[in-house]
Amino acid sequence: MSKPLIYTISAVWDAEASVWSGHCDDIPAAADAPTLDELLAKISAMALDLLPDNHPAVDPSSLYLQITALREAEPAAA
Repeated sequence: MSKPLIYTISAVWDAEASVWSGHCDDIPAAADAPTLDELLAKISAMALDLLPDNHPAVDPSSLYLQITALREAEPAAA
């Protein structure tokens, strides 16, 4: 197995659209989804499709994705 290669997906919550918007410049890929799990699934599929064209030397089995998510804090219910 190759040394793991970790790409970061930057995600932000869009309250107006009720979706997570995420992008990864290293792949490059961008997507929207209602949950972080769905966003990860979408960008993961894109990454595997785009990897050979953008990073031909990278073994797909060594690719790992991490999400950094940003969302405004919500006050606790009383």
